[in-house]
Order: sequence, then structure tokens, then C-alpha cells
Amino acid sequence: MKTTRKLFSVLALSLLASSVTAAVSPEEAAKLGTTLTPLGAEMAGNAEGTIPAWTGGLPVDAAPLENGHITNPFEGEQPKFVITAQNYEQYQDKLSAGQIAMFKRYPETYKMRVFETHRSAAVPDRIYEAAKKSALNTELVEGGNGLANFADSRYYAFPLADSGLEVIWNHITRYRGGNVRRNIVQATPQTDGSYTLVHFEDEVAFPSEMPDLDPEDSKNALLFFKQRVTAPSRLAGNVLLVHDSLDQVKEPRQAWIYNAGQRRVRRAPQVAYDGPGTAADGMRTSDNFDMFNGAPDRYNWKLIGKREMFIPYNSYEINSKDVKYEDILKAGHVNQDLARYELHRVWEVEATLKEGERNIYAKRKFYVDEDSWIIAHSELYDGRGQLWRVGEAHLLQHYPEKVPAYAFEALYDIIAGRYLAIGMSNEEEPFEYGYEASARDFTPAALRNAGVR
Repeated sequence: MKTTRKLFSVLALSLLASSVTAAVSPEEAAKLGTTLTPLGAEMAGNAEGTIPAWTGGLPVDAAPLENGHITNPFEGEQPKFVITAQNYEQYQDKLSAGQIAMFKRYPETYKMRVFETHRSAAVPDRIYEAAKKSALNTELVEGGNGLANFADSRYYAFPLADSGLEVIWNHITRYRGGNVRRNIVQATPQTDGSYTLVHFEDEVAFPSEMPDLDPEDSKNALLFFKQRVTAPSRLAGNVLLVHDSLDQVKEPRQAWIYNAGQRRVRRAPQVAYDGPGTAADGMRTSDNFDMFNGAPDRYNWKLIGKREMFIPYNSYEINSKDVKYEDILKAGHVNQDLARYELHRVWEVEATLKEGERNIYAKRKFYVDEDSWIIAHSELYDGRGQLWRVGEAHLLQHYPEKVPAYAFEALYDIIAGRYLAIGMSNEEEPFEYGYEASARDFTPAALRNAGVR
């Protein structure tokens, strides 16, 4: 009798575990590309007609290129209306607490120009196929801090997500265009608007796009990231190398820094969680980069649900090569005369710090675009429960390569009245997608060569 009861208990626990972590059935996966988009968003528009149906996203020739730079497919469109501190209450059902806080913090200058909604997100067909394979196979490992049965698909772990952790994993495992090289800048304006630009050369490579990577090394690998500072001169030549894993609890992130002044390569365990961001003047943590990155293990994740919200979208005007950084970076916040907002459906996810864990953010909220699984907006709370920082990512579609991406990210400290902007590339060379990456270039031994000024 005891044996029977014990077997029943084990079976019950097994079934419970599988119900939490199991991949979806073929019948559920068949919704992808039919009633749902191939990435799992609602195909249909909303009842009011203010959000249209998804019809495939922007084509690769949506607008002409200028010296390799993407241009605005929606040039000439005018705002439908403008939300300000004086009228935001009319629209607050489509605003987040962080956006309302920005109106209150900057009542004279912060505004949102709201345009017609265009569902422009699209990725290549092979990525849609990978997402469906993920839906059928990928599972969360015990505790949810890693992925099982994911190595063959590699993208969009849970296109039919039904938990907060699965939504965040979709952001982490989204398609970024394969291997990418880019030149970007970061700025942390003072309260008077003055700033110094920090220039980075970034390289990102993925296991599936690195032919010489040892198959054993790729099993738990998520991506390889290298970032070289090229200006200002006091920082030039410093290089950061990161090896990100799929399960960072089982195999923690590995990071190294080459210090050009000391000419030394050192391990950098601080490049994780709430460790300080590179050259960020204390204005962001390591896990603020890309709106959120790294291991999710320090938080309890809750899916609040899906809602309609005004978010920065199709941000081609503020990304234009004809716009200078001085046109974007203003006191308090970026130039809202260049920012474009649209009404989109987003997943709302709340992360609460686990008891006994440490992070400077006790609670975080994320608003994730349903069409691309990219975090568009975030709210970060301190240990007292006070809203501290508001993240705003300006989304756009790199249509020639079919890559949903950021024009840049901004992180506003509404207490200090300062902010950080990272990822701007207006005055830089165009991104290089699909370059041939070698595993040899993402080793600690290669850092010294990368850091030569």
C-alpha cells in the first residue's frame, strides 16, 4: 500500500512538472501562421480598428537605402494626436505607470506624438520555422532558469508563451539578424543636458553561425559578445568579452575585460546582474542592457496579461542619418519631437526579487511587443517600492535583413533627473549583418589584439 501511494505521488509530481514545462501539442503549434502570426502574436487587429491585422510586416524593399542606411518607410505621416502632461489622463488606460511618471517629472517638455499603427515586424522564413520547432520541443529546465531541447531551433523558445518567464525567454532568444557588427554610442547627460559620447564597436555572434565552434561548446551557449571602446581617449582600447549561456545557473556567464592602460586581461564576474554597466556613470546595470539580459534566477516572474499600450515604434525619424546626436540628447530626456509612438498590444510581465536574493531593483515591470517579443518599456523599483527608473526602447524594423531591433534604448532616472541613452548609430557606419565570425575571435587570448589602439 505504501509503495502504491509513493508511486502515485511520484507520478502526480511528474505530471505537474510536465504541465509547467512541457512543449505544446502539434494542434496548438498549428495555430502559428494561421490564427496567430508565425511568432505567436494575434493575427487579427483589435475591435476598434486602431490596431490593424498583421499581414507579414515590412517587405525588404520597404524604403530606399541611403549609403547603406535604412530610411523611413512612413515619411510624411503626421501625428494623429499628441499626449502631454495636460491631457494624459484622457489616454491613461493605454499608458503605463512609468510613462505617467515621465509626464509628471517633465510636465513642460515630455510628450508623446502618436501615429497610425503599422505592424512592421518580420523575420526570415527559416526563423519562423525555427520558432515552430521551439514550440514543439523547448522546455524550461527545473526552476525555469534554462532551456532544454532548444539547441536545434535556437530562436523564440516559447512562441505560445503562457507564463512571465516564457515571455522573457522569448526576448532573450529572439532573432537579432545572426552575427552582427555595429558601431554605436552611449551618453549619460547631466541635468543641464551636457554629455560626453562613449563610442563602442560591438560584435555579436551565435553558435549556429560559427562553423569552427566545438559542438560541445555550443550545447549550452546562447551568444558571444565583444565590445571595444573607441572613444573618449581615456577609455579607448578597453574591451569586454562575454560568453552567455542558455542556463546561467548551471553554467554562469563568463566575462573578461582587457584594460588598455594596464595591458591585462582579467576575469569580470561583475558583468552580470546589477553589476555596473560599461562607462555608464552609474546610470545602468549590466542586466539593464538590451532592456534585460542574463540569468532570470533572482526573480519570481508573473505574467500580468496582454494589454494595448502606446510604445515607441517605427522609430525611423529619430534614427535618421540626417539627425545628429546633439539633436536627440536634451536635458531630462531625449528629444520627443523626434520620437514616434504607436498603439500596440504588449505582454505585461512583473518580476519580484526572491527572498534572500540581491539586486538593486526589488521589482521590475516589462512591456513586451507581441509581434517581435522585444521589450519596449520597463519600470524599475528600488527596495522601498519607489519607482526609480523608466526604460524606453525605440523600436524599428531593419527591413532589408528582416530584423526587429532598437534604434536605441533610454533609461530615465526620474529621481535624479538624469538618463542614459545607448545604441544610437545615426552618425556611424551601417550595421554589418551576417558577417563570418570565428570562435577564435571570442577568446580571452584574442582580447589583447582587439584592444590595440
